[in-house]
Amino acid sequence: MPATSLSHSLRRLWALDKFSYSLRVFIALSGSLLLCWSQGWMHSLIPLFLGVIASALAETDDSWQGRLGALLVTLGCFTAAAYTVEFLFPYPWLFVSALAVSAFALTMLGALGERFATLGSATLILAVYSMIGVEQRGGTAGLWLEPLLLVAGAAWYGVLSVIWNALFSNQPVQHSLARLFRELGQYLKLKAALFEPLRQLDVEERRLALAKQNGRVVAALNATKEIILHRVGNGRPGPKVSRYLKLYFLAQDIHERASSSHYPYNELAEAFFHSDVLFRCQRLLRLHGEACQRLAQAIELRQSFEYRELCSQALEDLRASLEHLRVQSNPAWRHLLRSLNALTGNLATLDQLLGNASNPDALAEEQDSSLLDREPQSFKDVWERLRLQMTPTSLLFRHALRLSIALAAGYGVLHWIHPEQGYWILLTTVFVCQPNYGATRMKLVQRISGTVIGLLLGWALIDLFPAPLIQALLAVVAGVVFFATRSTRYTLATAAITLLVLFCFNQVGDGYGLIVPRLVDTLLGSLIAGLAVFLILPDWQGRRLNRVVANTLSCNSTYLRQIIQQYAQGKRDNLDYRLARRNAHNADAALSTTLGNMLMEPGHFRKEADIGFRFLVLSHTLLSYLSGLGAHRGEILLADEQAHLMQSATRLADSLDDISRGLRDQQAVAIHSDTEEQLACELERLPDDADDAQRLVQTQLALICRQLGPLRTLAAHLIKGRPAAA
Repeated sequence: MPATSLSHSLRRLWALDKFSYSLRVFIALSGSLLLCWSQGWMHSLIPLFLGVIASALAETDDSWQGRLGALLVTLGCFTAAAYTVEFLFPYPWLFVSALAVSAFALTMLGALGERFATLGSATLILAVYSMIGVEQRGGTAGLWLEPLLLVAGAAWYGVLSVIWNALFSNQPVQHSLARLFRELGQYLKLKAALFEPLRQLDVEERRLALAKQNGRVVAALNATKEIILHRVGNGRPGPKVSRYLKLYFLAQDIHERASSSHYPYNELAEAFFHSDVLFRCQRLLRLHGEACQRLAQAIELRQSFEYRELCSQALEDLRASLEHLRVQSNPAWRHLLRSLNALTGNLATLDQLLGNASNPDALAEEQDSSLLDREPQSFKDVWERLRLQMTPTSLLFRHALRLSIALAAGYGVLHWIHPEQGYWILLTTVFVCQPNYGATRMKLVQRISGTVIGLLLGWALIDLFPAPLIQALLAVVAGVVFFATRSTRYTLATAAITLLVLFCFNQVGDGYGLIVPRLVDTLLGSLIAGLAVFLILPDWQGRRLNRVVANTLSCNSTYLRQIIQQYAQGKRDNLDYRLARRNAHNADAALSTTLGNMLMEPGHFRKEADIGFRFLVLSHTLLSYLSGLGAHRGEILLADEQAHLMQSATRLADSLDDISRGLRDQQAVAIHSDTEEQLACELERLPDDADDAQRLVQTQLALICRQLGPLRTLAAHLIKGRPAAA
């Protein structure tokens, strides 16, 4: 029994997302410490540690072959950066020019994709580490040795990473899938809250929470796709990866079903207040959310997933409750019962999808299982992406220019006041200066508070544990804590890396003497970064809100066109459809992120935040109606006599494009459109001889059409233009 408990505990530990990353860092730092201690090379400990840290910061997910290739490129960049610093350090004007140009160029690598952005950032960080090393030795002997030690530390961690990826290549896929299903489970639970059988329920507030959670689901979907794509490449996936790919497509289907809506909630609550049908819907959705989270745990722990009969029983109870309402034949309920019937069918399919997760190997292969690789495929593609970003309107260009000027200013400040350990100013600037004001403000506060906490702890621990070996071991622990928390708790991570620096420098000098310079440099670097983001081509989110909303509506229009095309030609989960669906959800998530950043900006720049959040609610409601339409593809093929539905969908898509165009070009948008009002009335008049499938399509199109009026009103307010005549 104790052995079983220990095995389960170890399995849970292994399932932690940050455990393997932290373990690699621990091995790399411990190995470096052991080598330096045993050979009496403690003066080499700092560059080795800094090289390990830079290499770990440059690490991105890939197969072991891809990781090996990335490591070679990384080491080449690190070597070039380290030796360039060494050679140009005695020539301040050449040095600052090279610093500004390289900072701009390395930041612009972000145009090629996330892994290139990570590599560019890590190379810049290593260059600053090289400056710190040169300053430490006063520019004397060590011209070749110190850069070599930095690159050696980076290579040591890189080799560990390649070996780890070869041994446990599918572990990142398991972690990402587990996170995806966990976020889906939370989304379903928030969706269940919409079915609270209360009159005057604040649906808008709950839809806003749902829209924010949808952003997290979309981020998890995108991350999982990239990780699986690195394993598939251009070849055919192996059995394990094929199983994970099926689970990923299953998650996409669950997301489309979960995000769909067929009903006006307040009307349902008012009509069926004395019935238990809404409670039954709520209970089933909550059970589905719990099932997703249990599936996430099963993937993490590599255990079998058993879908509970409780969900199936809840579905039967919902059907019985719906049948009880149907036999009462209340004419006022007729159209609402059809919505409830569509909802029940959707929940039944969702129940079936979750049941299939018990045996993903038995799932049918996708008609088109290709994944879109967004990374550049040729040098021509690289050049084209960089060329498109070389404009002041590009957010990346602005960030690159801002960072290069900030680093040049920081270099000027340290030469002007000659502070002790002055190159920590540049390092702080690199970490604090973010692409927008809100993120920079948050990072600035976290960096300063974390540094203060770390310095206070360091002062106490150095006094409590004067033995150099114990301090070196504490430095290793601090390094592991930094990497375990840097993406989730940056204040703690900053405190940890500050401790590591103090303990390491105390091995070769006076750690106490670093406390005041580190604090002063952090304050100066943070001030420079804050001023740069505030003054140099600032990216105020409120000024680009119209373009973000326009992109959201444009992506929804494309999604609608893809959906209705499949109602005419038959259901196909091909790449074009999945891409349109993903782009619509990505745009919805981008709007949520933009509004979150707006709330951290000065008051003048967030005066339109209220309109933005109302847009987010409307946009997510529109997307849920589109998802409801998309979820029922394959249940009906529109015949020639139903061509008016195709035409109606096209008109709706054209209207969305029209509002999007007005927002993007800041032209007046008509608040009211007689043609759209007439179309909504036509769609709401359901013929008596129409079957349930046609009724569902027509009802969903009517719900979409009713969103256009509120969207037009908000668009007109946002662009501050006078409403044009309809």
